[in-house]
Amino acid sequence: MAIAIKTTRAFSNDLLSAHRLLGDPPADAAIVAVAAGGRDAVGALMRWLSTADDLSPATQPTVIQQFFADYAHLPAWADPKRMQRGMTFFQKHMGVIGLTLGTYSLPYTYLGANGVQLLWLTERIRTDTARRLQETGDWVFAVNNPKNWVGTTAIYYTLKIRLIHAAARWFAHQSGRWDDVWGVPVCQEDMVGTIGSFSYIVLRGLRKMGIAMTEQEEEDYLHHINVVGYVNGVMEDLTPLNLREAFHLDKLIVSRQFRPSEAGRGLTKALLDAIGTLAGPSGNAESARNLAAAQMRFFLGNDHANDLGIPDVPAETRLMRVVSRLPIFPKLIPTIAP
Repeated sequence: MAIAIKTTRAFSNDLLSAHRLLGDPPADAAIVAVAAGGRDAVGALMRWLSTADDLSPATQPTVIQQFFADYAHLPAWADPKRMQRGMTFFQKHMGVIGLTLGTYSLPYTYLGANGVQLLWLTERIRTDTARRLQETGDWVFAVNNPKNWVGTTAIYYTLKIRLIHAAARWFAHQSGRWDDVWGVPVCQEDMVGTIGSFSYIVLRGLRKMGIAMTEQEEEDYLHHINVVGYVNGVMEDLTPLNLREAFHLDKLIVSRQFRPSEAGRGLTKALLDAIGTLAGPSGNAESARNLAAAQMRFFLGNDHANDLGIPDVPAETRLMRVVSRLPIFPKLIPTIAP
């Protein structure tokens, strides 16, 4: 029986370099329009964006209402059946995916030395890490819950995240602390890399842990997260259509962006400290922190782990294949989103 070869688009340095200088024009325009109303208008919008309880834009400025009207839809290529199967896959492996997101996907994004600068400049991710991760983790689980795609919950929730990213770009430029050598804050290259950390990198982590998956399950999960990425503003010419494309895109981003940075090391330390805090008493905190560090090394490999300043804890590393299957450990790992 002949094996079908997947077609693969070529992602080039030139393509990614152009998208390094591009944010999300419609979302950016909406934020600029609100900012024209002054600091109070921006503050009111940010208070609404930062809550997950009120998703309706009905009481927001007209430009925000219009943004939701224009972009609250799925792409033409979205396949509801594949999305459903992708969410079923997430629900089936929810615990281990949560573990993978917290100890693989998140530190993996911290290796992007340019894009991570924005998180480093944002004080809250450093000083209130656990709460920030919990809030954004709620979004990750929300968009992987089928009931939230009946109606507008998942789409509206994601459009709010999209506007938060646009606001972060606006604030970064207003702060005077952003260096243009890093590209545009939350640029398209970083956005597709982050979405890839929720899909392709999660799948790679599950493979490392020996989780049995079919190719169809993997492709359907990738498809579902791609739809989420589209709603969140990722442009279609950067969206990998299959796992083969995801592999090549990830490899190119790694070659372009991954290197040691103070920001990456600092955010990784904050993440490990947050995991320790979530564990409770000091003894448990140290154990949880060490286990999380070992899990990160297991996923990332020593070179990437060293770049992030992750402690080398050999005893815990030897336990990873056992501990990662215990139901209690994932509860200590916060789930994440950008």
